Amino acid sequence: MRATLRWAHADLRTHRGEALFIVLATAGIVTSLLLATALFGYATNPWQRVFTQSHGAHVWIHTGPSADTRRLADVDAVESFAGPYPTAATAVESRGTRAAVELRGATEQPSTGRPLLVSGRWLDPAEADGVVLESSLARSLWAEPGDTLTVPGTARTLTVLGVADSAEPRYSPGERPGLVWTLPTAVRATAGRAGQVIGLRLTDPGDTDYAVQRAVTLLGAGAVTEVSPWQQARAEAQGDNRLLGQVLGLFGLGALVAAGLAVHGAIGTRIRGHLRDISVLKAIGFTPGQVVRIFLLQHVAFALLGAVLAGALTQALGGRVPGRLGDAVGVWQGLPGHTAALFSVPVAVVLFIAATTGLAAWRAGRVSPVPGLRAAAQRGGGLPRAARGALGLRIPSALVLGWHKAFTRRPRSLATIARLALPLLLIVVAMSAWTTIDRFHSRPEQLGLAAALTVRPDGGLSDAGVRALLDRNHQVTDVHPGIQVPALVPGQTGTIALRGLGTRRDPYPFSLAEGRAASGPDEAVAGQGLLDLLDVRVGDWVRVTVGAQPQILHIVGRSIEPENGGRVISTSLDTLRENDPGLRPTLYQLQLRPGADPHRVARELTTASHGRFDVHAVTNPADRLSPLRGVVAGLIAVLALIGLIELLTAIGGTVREGERDLLALKAIGLTPRQITAVTVTATGCTALAAVVAGTALGLPLAHWLIDAQGRSSGIGAGVARGPSAALLLLFGAAAVLGAAALAAVPAARAARRRLADTLSAAA
Repeated sequence: MRATLRWAHADLRTHRGEALFIVLATAGIVTSLLLATALFGYATNPWQRVFTQSHGAHVWIHTGPSADTRRLADVDAVESFAGPYPTAATAVESRGTRAAVELRGATEQPSTGRPLLVSGRWLDPAEADGVVLESSLARSLWAEPGDTLTVPGTARTLTVLGVADSAEPRYSPGERPGLVWTLPTAVRATAGRAGQVIGLRLTDPGDTDYAVQRAVTLLGAGAVTEVSPWQQARAEAQGDNRLLGQVLGLFGLGALVAAGLAVHGAIGTRIRGHLRDISVLKAIGFTPGQVVRIFLLQHVAFALLGAVLAGALTQALGGRVPGRLGDAVGVWQGLPGHTAALFSVPVAVVLFIAATTGLAAWRAGRVSPVPGLRAAAQRGGGLPRAARGALGLRIPSALVLGWHKAFTRRPRSLATIARLALPLLLIVVAMSAWTTIDRFHSRPEQLGLAAALTVRPDGGLSDAGVRALLDRNHQVTDVHPGIQVPALVPGQTGTIALRGLGTRRDPYPFSLAEGRAASGPDEAVAGQGLLDLLDVRVGDWVRVTVGAQPQILHIVGRSIEPENGGRVISTSLDTLRENDPGLRPTLYQLQLRPGADPHRVARELTTASHGRFDVHAVTNPADRLSPLRGVVAGLIAVLALIGLIELLTAIGGTVREGERDLLALKAIGLTPRQITAVTVTATGCTALAAVVAGTALGLPLAHWLIDAQGRSSGIGAGVARGPSAALLLLFGAAAVLGAAALAAVPAARAARRRLADTLSAAA
């Protein structure tokens, strides 16, 4: 054991850089996987916790005020219900921020779908205008208990008594109204659109679609205005946190495979370079098992050190990271499975690295105790015809010999290129993700975000009056009137958004990924989420119901829809007016001049309309994905470190294998500088081949992964954007030139070795 430890210590002193790289790479991989685990837990746990503690309803059904919703309590699948509650649609304002809300009349906190107070207190019958805000609405309004809200257009005020969490779909400006609990008398005193809502908790959550269909059939399709199932609320709550977790997990696993292969290659190269040392160890009494354990224990110790370091840093500092990652780690550390994950993830990584290390170390145990003489030259070893032709064209011999050296042993050369190409491939995928996010910011019109602002005027303004106010602002270039209403899908099991935007004379510029624009009567474009929900394709006809009125539309194109999970079908305002000639636009989508500040224009429009405009900037998904940039940068650093390990291994192997050729190269008249150029060229050719392979495979893989994520989120395929050609050329040039620069020093040192040293190395 003492001899084993002394040999391991001597080997560690010789390869300190390699050991440090393995430790850092393992730490980066384990950190990525732990953060991915934290984000997955953070994405699912908060909503699940609220749903469980509130005894949440599996579906909320909004109806007209006259519907007899109490009949739903007799449906077989219903375990319990909340409500029915009277509702009224209105708007509230706080500190200059306005939000569309749904007032819901309640007196006591129900047992099903119970709001969970996070601050303040519940409604008090003694305070007729007291309200409790849903937490996401309260954050948007910057409202706290004790604040006063105003109802635009009236002298009425509301007092915030409390803030509560709810498992229902959260507030989304311009898309979904916020939830406000108040007394029934306050709801009846509101002039907004009246209705009622009932929540159903089911005996089997998997039968939600069936239960909704039964409920709609019982009440009548004309009575139901909106259906909100629990799956939709959960998906919206998870949102981008789950995407971040998927990105971290995917790249963490890819980096783990790349690191395992890099360690495998490093050990294999070291074994080939230390055959005599291994033979000596066996000659003095080391068994094959002891030789295998030397290499195995060394690299397992490096991996274990990196894993422990990553776990300690994540546990101690993870919650202090600013932004969503820090919040995710803080929540994750309080979950029941936190300790198990903190232990199992590093252990799994160490075991994987140990498995790859064992495969390479097993070869060391097979080395003979009596080293054989190396052949002076390979069998059939002559320059190929292409190399001889290149020499005949007076191409420098160092370049020709370097290229020949890089690809002489095809199995070994291909294995080296494959190991080096894997981290480069993942870097290309990460760069594509970065480019796609940047494209959302720089070219939102290409990704379904042609409009920058949404204006919702109050009911007292005519269409001509709204347009006159909007035309006064010189930053507004195009105004597209429209309307968006909830509609029931065929089967009456869910609600989608039916949107009429623009006119046939002035169509709205939808971003189409498939098909064509809707230009004729009854033609529409739909998002990927709607196509998946209805199981239809471009070219099919669909029937949706708005209240009691059916709308039959021909889907002629698939649009990129970042809103509402892609569950949107869009047509022109003219098409909707064919069924209802008196239809008036309720919103206006505004396109601005390039470089205009949407928030500044929104303030100007609000001021010019004397508060009669509710103006919101169109939500850009890239704004919610800003933490992904830091994640991608960190992953690129980890992958670059793994690539550096593999590159140093390849350089070391090339230098060692070139020692036996040193005498021959000097004998044919090559100077030490030319011999150095041979090794540098061989390394550069290997790196170039890896860059070409990584780029050629990484670009289509990146498009497939990003589009697959787009399809699963409802946005749809067609959003992926690869890095520019200039960036790819810069990336490839940096990799090749960096490899050549790293190889220059060890190659020059080997080229200047004494002849006696060379003879002993070749023996």
